[in-house]
Amino acid sequence: MNERRISAESWGLMAILALLWGASFLSIRIALDEIPPLTAMAHRVGWATLVLWIYVIARRMPLPRDRKIWISFLGMGLLNNVIPFTLMAWGQLYIPSGLTSIFNAATAIFGVLVAALLLNDERLSGRKAIGVAIGFAGVVTAIGFESLRNFDITSLAQLAVLAGTVSYAFAGVWARKRLAGLAPQVAAAGMLTASTVILVPLAWVFDGPISIDLQPRTFMAIAYFALGATAIAYLLYYRVLTLAGSGNLMLVTLMVTPIAIVLGSVVLGETLSPNAYKGFALLALGLAIIDGRVIDRMRRAR
Repeated sequence: MNERRISAESWGLMAILALLWGASFLSIRIALDEIPPLTAMAHRVGWATLVLWIYVIARRMPLPRDRKIWISFLGMGLLNNVIPFTLMAWGQLYIPSGLTSIFNAATAIFGVLVAALLLNDERLSGRKAIGVAIGFAGVVTAIGFESLRNFDITSLAQLAVLAGTVSYAFAGVWARKRLAGLAPQVAAAGMLTASTVILVPLAWVFDGPISIDLQPRTFMAIAYFALGATAIAYLLYYRVLTLAGSGNLMLVTLMVTPIAIVLGSVVLGETLSPNAYKGFALLALGLAIIDGRVIDRMRRAR
């Protein structure tokens, strides 16, 4: 297995990306104190769309003109933004932001499983199967057996967040099949445009007219998760992908959760059950096994 060395620049950019995404759970929760989930996510994709198109046009990147590509953007927007963003934001009304970030880490677990089911070149090897099984055990542990036995709104919120991660997994397959060959920044801008076209009318119908007459705290939270944790994070993500490779980006997934947990505890006073931490430990172990590099190093050390 070829392992790309992570440079000091890559580590720095990965740390910034983890901070951006880790703090997004806190900023979303703050915004939800004043605005409903659909409206919050409409703000998120709408402002991020403007920033990304400014970037694409400034860089003079070729714009897609084929109608099939824009239809693909619509599917990607649904799977990668509309469904997961809304489900996770709604879930955060009832569960701590730190716990939401733990479930979000399961995206990679579901991603491996969905890719194995739908893509011919992503077979589920024995090692990956073990990693997925341990990851699922982590999810169940984080949910807690009491929540599974006594189903309530908290249980539903947890399942909503997990459904969002499954949607992310299908989005990965959709991108592989329908958006290959496009510049990633253009693909991100197109996806967010489609998401905006869907979310703004939905928010208007269910929540009422979208307003920017908000409390400063809410406005700052929106500015952060729309511009920082979405537009800038997308651009940074593709820079890290170029420098460090897709395999090393899995490390960012593990770095995001501790940041979200700490911020939720310090700023919002959130507390998580011991099961949540045990679940994250199992998730991290499952991801490490799927990645395979730790196992390879142990073999080489013998």
